[in-house]
Amino acid sequence: MNNRPSWSRIVLAFATALIIGAVLGSVMQTQINLLALRGLGVEIGVGAWLGTTLEDLFKFGPVYLAMFGCGFLVSQLVAMVATRYVLTAWRPPVCALAAAVGLWATFKLVDALAPPPTLIAATRDVGGMLAMVFTAAVAGWLFATMAGSRPGRSAQGGGAAVAVLVLASAFPADDVRAQPADAYQLQTVVDGLAHPWSLAFLPDGRMLVTERPGRLRIVSRSGELLPEPVDGVPEVFNHAQAGLFEVLPARDFATSQRLYLSYACGTLEANHTCLARGRLQDGALDEVEELFRAMPAKAGAAHYGGRMAWLGDGTLLLTLGDGFDYREEAQKLSSHIGTIVRLNVDGSVPGDNPFVNNGQARPEIFSYGHRNVQGLVYDDASRQVIIHEHGPRGGDEINRIEAGLNYGWPVATYGLDYTWARVTPFTRYPGTEQPLLHWTPSIAPSGMTLYDGELFPQWQGSLLVGGLVTQAVHRVALSPDGATDMEKLFSELGARIRDVRTGPDGAIYLLTDSPEGRLVRVAPR
Repeated sequence: MNNRPSWSRIVLAFATALIIGAVLGSVMQTQINLLALRGLGVEIGVGAWLGTTLEDLFKFGPVYLAMFGCGFLVSQLVAMVATRYVLTAWRPPVCALAAAVGLWATFKLVDALAPPPTLIAATRDVGGMLAMVFTAAVAGWLFATMAGSRPGRSAQGGGAAVAVLVLASAFPADDVRAQPADAYQLQTVVDGLAHPWSLAFLPDGRMLVTERPGRLRIVSRSGELLPEPVDGVPEVFNHAQAGLFEVLPARDFATSQRLYLSYACGTLEANHTCLARGRLQDGALDEVEELFRAMPAKAGAAHYGGRMAWLGDGTLLLTLGDGFDYREEAQKLSSHIGTIVRLNVDGSVPGDNPFVNNGQARPEIFSYGHRNVQGLVYDDASRQVIIHEHGPRGGDEINRIEAGLNYGWPVATYGLDYTWARVTPFTRYPGTEQPLLHWTPSIAPSGMTLYDGELFPQWQGSLLVGGLVTQAVHRVALSPDGATDMEKLFSELGARIRDVRTGPDGAIYLLTDSPEGRLVRVAPR
């Protein structure tokens, strides 16, 4: 008599084990993420804990089911073939081991192909990875046991598990109005720039453009790109989002000729956001010195911040990202990661920084709880610091910055992780600041200017925020108690907007982000 299980039993066993494995994996990743928040001292009640777990099942669950299913199918086919004639009695542990290895390999493959360093946040450390692959091993063991047994109790309940994983509806579409294109004209000043990142104006009419691969370029007063990059730029770590970021002339550049540069330095395994300054003379940087290096070092190549601005008192603000995989560091004053720092012109610490007398804090920190600040302006008239920062899937924020305050990441956010998992149960939390405005879905904000020119009086006092995803500039109106996204501009460019600046002539200047990026001038018709 043939004792081999029927194909129908195998299929039913596989489907049941797949669903249960996906549910276990979803629940496990939620617990790991919530425990990380609890490790920061965040209080999460039972209701919030259970609610987050259930929401992740509905939103993250389908994503994880697809990811887990690919590796599970291959691993179980291999395990079943390997134990068909030999080691039949060992099939459950073999299937369990194969499922664990299959999920581990799937995670590694996805992380290698996806833009984020680690797509599933729960797998950022060894403990989380082991916990996730353990859920796969349970599913593998269950499959082998069910496939080799008579149909009965173990095959029941699969349909109920399937019903748990319902794909969530999409976020509502953005409905801000677009400005009529006849209100302005777009002129390409320079093209052929390699991922331009930042633009600055010099007193003599020249412009400076940074290229992310590590080059500083000069645009002449007549609008011509000089063929040779500026020599003497510090060595830059260029990979993925890492590279040369902002160039900022000193406030006394006309006499000192000093430039400040922010950039990624180090290696893929250990890197930092760094700040250096040098003197621009005869098309080269001399007297280059590193002034600041964010600590501790981090691995990966994402979320550096890198924007700079001068405050009215002559001190310098520099934004620092959370490194993507290090989001909890943004709540730790012992780390620069996920903060904004304030420095003197020589890189020293101002004596009135908010945490300068806290022995457990990095004295350079000005504010904390940030994800990845890539828009920064200082308004001389109101003496306000305004920033925007990237959320994950939604939750991009505009914030008004005050010294010593906590801006919430990752304890409070309106965004979800890229896998639709909840980063936190909270959109607001005691002791953290609420944003003036948040975008959900995300616009992926980039450069930002507070327009104060004369050419577009209807936009004076508005923030002009570049959008990488929306491929437009968003005009944001500020008020004492908030901000409003009024309209989208310049979308006919059809390009990712990396930087937005108000020129000395009152025109608006844009940098488009691509291997063949452009410097574009916007003026009235």
